[in-house]
Order: sequence, then C-alpha cells, then structure tokens
Amino acid sequence: MSFPDSPLAGRRPDDNPVDVWILVERHTLLLDLAGAAEALRLANQALRRRGEPEAFRLRYCAASPTASSSVGLTLAALEPLPALGPRDWLILSGRRHAHPDDPAPGAVEREEELRIERWLHREGTALLAGGEGRLLSICAGALLAARAGLLEGRRCTTHHESLDALRAAAPGADVQANRVFVLDGPLASSAGITAGIDLVLALIAEHCGEALAASVAQVMVVYLRRGAQDPELSPMLAHRHHLHPALHRVQDAICGDPRADWSLARMAEVAHVTPRHLTRLFTQHGGTTPLDYLRAIRLELARRELARGQRPAQAALAAGFSSDQQLRRTRRRMSAPA
Repeated sequence: MSFPDSPLAGRRPDDNPVDVWILVERHTLLLDLAGAAEALRLANQALRRRGEPEAFRLRYCAASPTASSSVGLTLAALEPLPALGPRDWLILSGRRHAHPDDPAPGAVEREEELRIERWLHREGTALLAGGEGRLLSICAGALLAARAGLLEGRRCTTHHESLDALRAAAPGADVQANRVFVLDGPLASSAGITAGIDLVLALIAEHCGEALAASVAQVMVVYLRRGAQDPELSPMLAHRHHLHPALHRVQDAICGDPRADWSLARMAEVAHVTPRHLTRLFTQHGGTTPLDYLRAIRLELARRELARGQRPAQAALAAGFSSDQQLRRTRRRMSAPA
C-alpha cells in the first residue's frame, strides 16, 4: 500500500516545538533512527522536569504507511511525505546493504525510491535555502541526499565504508573523511551509527543549552561526546568521561549557570560531599580540579563572547570574571605548563 505525497495537515506556524521528521525507507538502519530519536526524546524529558515546554516533536514519514527495518522489525503508522516548514528538521538514516540473496527490487520499490528522491530534492532544497530548518544525514543517509542533488558545493561526511560512494554520487561535494560529523550551515552529516548520536547531542546543545545536552548524554551513557571540528573536546564537554553522579551534578550546575558565585564550598553542597572529597573526586574521575573546571568553562564563554565582537571587559563580565584583568590572569594560568 502506498499514498501520494501530501502537505502536513494542521500544522500551526506558531507551534513552539521543532517538528523533527525522520524519513523511514525500506530496510532503514534501526539503530541510526533510534539513537537520534532517543536523544531528542530524552531532551524533551529533561525539559519537562525543568517545568519547560518540550523543544522537539518527533514524526516519522515514509513513502508507504509501513516499512521493514534492517533487523526485520516492521514500522507502521508512518505519516506521508510532508511539505516541510521553514523551522523543521529532517533526518535521513542509512539503509541495510543489499545482500546477494536479496530479490531484485520490484516496480513498486523502484517507484517509491524515485518518489522519495523527488520529494527530498524539493523539500531539502527549501530547507537548505535558509531559515531555521536543518537537514541531517546519519551514516549512509548522505547517499540519499547526494542522489537528491543536495550536496553539491557542500561539506559533508558519511560512514567510512561509504566515502568513495558518496564522492561518486556527489562529485561537487567536499566529502571529508575521518570526521565524526560535519556542520555546513543548515546541513549536518555524520559518520557511523554512534556518530549520529554525537551529532544530535551537538544540535541539542545548540538549541537547548550545553547543560541539558550533557544531562542527555549522561542518561544515554555517552559521556565522551565528540565534536565536529577538533579531536579535543571543548571545555563545555570535557571531563565528562566518568559515571560519578555527584560529579555530574556539579558539572551540570556549573554549565547551567557558570556566571554564579561558585566557591569550592558551594560546589561541595551541590555534590553533597565535603570540599576535600569533591576535590578528590574531580581529580580521580575528571582529571582536573573543581576550580580549574570552572575556570575552563568561563574561559570558553569569554572566548565565544570575544568571537562575537564583544570588548574584553564585556566578555569577561559575561563569562563570570570580575574584570578583563582577571580574565587575562586566568588565561595565563590555565595555559602555563604544569
């Protein structure tokens, strides 16, 4: 059974949540889909616990009302291919590689693939033209974007086994190897399955804040969150490769309000331990001290403010420093060799 392309009915332009559409193809890689969706669900859950409205509305669309997944599980009640709004996100996941014993695609399957590519070219072109929308590809989902003509002149990546295929499908794209994910304006692409989780966590941080993204990563036990540009973790994400709940409480609190008057005693209150024990925990599990962690977070905030064109004194105050002199002293101290 199939249904024609149709616009999304009943969508209100003033809806607060972002509609996140996940395209479900035949033999879609279930873990690609589920990893991204679970991160977004947990972000909504964290927001509800704060008493805030949900940020994302998950929706699943396909060329047919049902589709088989890579593991044989059939997904049902899928919505038709929508007319995307300017704020919508669209996620493309990979598909299971064809097996030599698989039957050749029938006429219905070939027609569905063509309809998806035509729809994706139309809606994806509009998403990439500007506005607040995003097009995300996970793993070999980038190959579908390439077939739809969306990657020419764009920086992108995919699973390492599909890099050559992506270069062949999009010869005008800047295909980057050995990258966890690549951000190019409204286009976001990631490598393998777990890299899709890293990508979505980065976008949650951008949309909802670093502290909330860190809490989602903690629940998913994805503490070593990887970034797009550098092999090193940014200060906002570093020192999270542990499972200690008291330490995460302090780190979440600092990231949530880094400009507050944080003393070692106040951090210890958040952790419900003594200041001396908190210092031991940071050293043992985080590889740093509580105050150095705070300084690193504030330095990163100041760097971002300076990059936005703020004067040093303004950047220092916005990051929680008492003056630009304190900012300079802290920068020298943190960059000095141990």
